[in-house]
Amino acid sequence: MTDDADFRERWVQGADDVSLCVAELGDTSQPTVVLIHGYPDSKEVWAPVARRLADRFHVVLYDVRGHGRSTPPEPLKRGFTLEKLTDDFLAVIDAVSPELPVHLVGHDWGSVQGWEFATVKRTERRIASFTSISGPSLDHFGHWISGRLKRPTPRRAAQLLGQGAKSWYVYALHTPVLPELAWRGPLGSGWPKIVEAMEKVRTPDYPTASLPQDAARGAWLYRDNVRSRLRGPRSDAYAHVPVQLITPTGDAFLSPGLYDDLDRWAPRLVRRTISARHWVPRTRPDQLAGWIAEFVRAQEDGKPLDQVTADGPYADRFGGRLVLITGAASGIGRATAFAFAEAGARVIAVDRDAEGAARTAELARLIGAPEAWAETVDVSDEQAMEKLAAKTAAEYGALDVLVNNAGVGASGAFLDTTAEDWRTVLDVNLWGVIHGCRIFGKQMAERGQGGHIVNTASAAAYQPSRALPAYSTSKAAVLMLSECLRAELAGKGIGVSAICPGFVHTNITVNTHFTGVSAEEEKRRQRRATRLYGQRGYPPEKVADAILRAVARNQAVVPVTPEARGARLLSRLSPRALRALARINPPV
Repeated sequence: MTDDADFRERWVQGADDVSLCVAELGDTSQPTVVLIHGYPDSKEVWAPVARRLADRFHVVLYDVRGHGRSTPPEPLKRGFTLEKLTDDFLAVIDAVSPELPVHLVGHDWGSVQGWEFATVKRTERRIASFTSISGPSLDHFGHWISGRLKRPTPRRAAQLLGQGAKSWYVYALHTPVLPELAWRGPLGSGWPKIVEAMEKVRTPDYPTASLPQDAARGAWLYRDNVRSRLRGPRSDAYAHVPVQLITPTGDAFLSPGLYDDLDRWAPRLVRRTISARHWVPRTRPDQLAGWIAEFVRAQEDGKPLDQVTADGPYADRFGGRLVLITGAASGIGRATAFAFAEAGARVIAVDRDAEGAARTAELARLIGAPEAWAETVDVSDEQAMEKLAAKTAAEYGALDVLVNNAGVGASGAFLDTTAEDWRTVLDVNLWGVIHGCRIFGKQMAERGQGGHIVNTASAAAYQPSRALPAYSTSKAAVLMLSECLRAELAGKGIGVSAICPGFVHTNITVNTHFTGVSAEEEKRRQRRATRLYGQRGYPPEKVADAILRAVARNQAVVPVTPEARGARLLSRLSPRALRALARINPPV
């Protein structure tokens, strides 16, 4: 990392006279977070996460012995035991945080090491917390296997066989000579493309040029530890620190069932799941950094563990995800921001009303969002939306969910609706959605990790009315746009949903423009519409619930209110009846 001016490098002497390359980032007066890489990686795998944590913490990364720029032990055999890796870890934290305990984060073999560090006596009071990602304790794994062999119920036997199949690479790495030849040959040169294909992500700065040599040496991590620990696991491998377990649901190497018994070994445990594959430090750095920061701050502040994770509906689905909602200052937008916050998502509240957006973000944090921000943007302004997307990617990360909710109301006969009226409605209701889908949808597609776009349409999209020609046209266009996008983006793992509310009690009626009438008459109609919507009493929170459900289930078109569902059904069964209803002149 010497080419990165942000990182400060030093060398620390580990066991066996091994020289460990250590990189630091951030303010040393802040709590120290140590990130340990896995196999066959080097510390660079953590770079995206480290940069996202550096504004809040003192972040430390180091190359495990024999990897990256750290020197290998001589001889290699018995040079990678967990005992010697623990010696290295203690040497590093003594150098970077000699007085205060550190917060440990490990991925893959970094997590395997982390479990050792978090459970042995000689590290007590030197570790404040441990976040484990895609790497079990070998001792826990040994007990897990033993328990299933002794009591092989159908479920336990299936778990054992399933994990045995996923662990094929462990057997391969125990063979002599062949792994070294493969890594120094075609496997090492082809590894970047293999990771890209597996993870659906392009990372030009990863892996580093040292990977073939690192992987060849790192085979001894398995040979020096796996068989001995699985055959004779420690009986005292209890975590003496709070543990956060992050389990990728699509991990090709580890089954979620492997952690079924973990509460026995880690009494202070927080569990999270993430919809991702194995290399989450590269594919989900924003979500990972958010969870790490939240967990570390909770320990620093003495927050009870049962208050760390969100407990709202769909918390497992949206925890840590980044969600942007337009029109978030009030109504459906604000309710949606609160619903995602309750599910533990990170929220960006966007609106032309700066004060309202800021209030939504503030309340979202109080409700449960680990992070929430407010942005003031007119969605009809293409350049402003481009700047918002650039700022979001640079400061908050790649979006997981986009909710194009901003909209304006318009009522009046077609012949009374001016060209300017049409432009106003279409600029916000249609072009605002187009800008959001085009700009943020492109970012989602380029990231290659999927996502979801929600477009707020309306029952007016398929229920014609003589009183709403401009509004209905804009919403019908949004509905068809959503259907087209859904077909195009499905192959990229991006879902698209059109939400179609009916009469919902929001403040849209207060600002609805009534064409062809005087200003005084327009005010009267606005007051009357607001009163009628209030008497209808359908809350925006129910629409927000429908939005989260649509994303979780990847639903295409979601009529929300009873009248919206009825009109949708009638449009299919008897469109002539719906057209007849459209001729009725609504009371004014």
